[in-house]
Amino acid sequence: MLTAIGDVMRRVYERGWITTRDGNISMRKRDGKYLYITPSGWRKTIVHPEHVVRLEIVRDSVTGLTVPNIRDGQQPSGELWMHWNLQQYSKKTRTVVHVHATHIVAAMYAGIDLQAMSAEFPEISRYTRVGPTVPALPALSRELAEVTAKCFGLRKDGELEFDIVGQANHGVCAVAIDPWAAYEHIERLDHICEIVLKSGVAARSATRQSTSLAA
Repeated sequence: MLTAIGDVMRRVYERGWITTRDGNISMRKRDGKYLYITPSGWRKTIVHPEHVVRLEIVRDSVTGLTVPNIRDGQQPSGELWMHWNLQQYSKKTRTVVHVHATHIVAAMYAGIDLQAMSAEFPEISRYTRVGPTVPALPALSRELAEVTAKCFGLRKDGELEFDIVGQANHGVCAVAIDPWAAYEHIERLDHICEIVLKSGVAARSATRQSTSLAA
């Protein structure tokens, strides 16, 4: 599965969803002792199994919580805490993929409600549960990590109500059992966003909103 992490990273780069050093993927096996995550600042076109950072899960002596332990020399993705919030309580193998999918980000910037839009298209609503959009928050921040988990509907038992959420002015985060399954959630949503954007509906809605505010 570590090979699949690199394969998906190359694929999202080819699709223009990230630039060379953007995006991140994490994976944790069921009840696993390690969190695997892509390295910070690494060229995502050349991520191989030996480049993926393996972080041991330990219990913090102060808080008593389980956390990924970063050893000297390890440089996990700067979005580590967003990944860990979604991975921490899972009782099954889970992969988290975060990229900047072009049409999804454009749709959010145009003011489209991803959750409401997706409900109108069976191509996505039958297979992918789209959650509420995360508001614009600083990248890499703990606040972004916490609100992203909340928008996924993270429960105390580690289960999630949704498979994917958009992050305003930033990107998108998807969760599934493996990297390719998470990729497919993003692909479906990006495809529908592209259709809606090309339809002109978003532009007409924005014009109506501007006219209403001016009045």
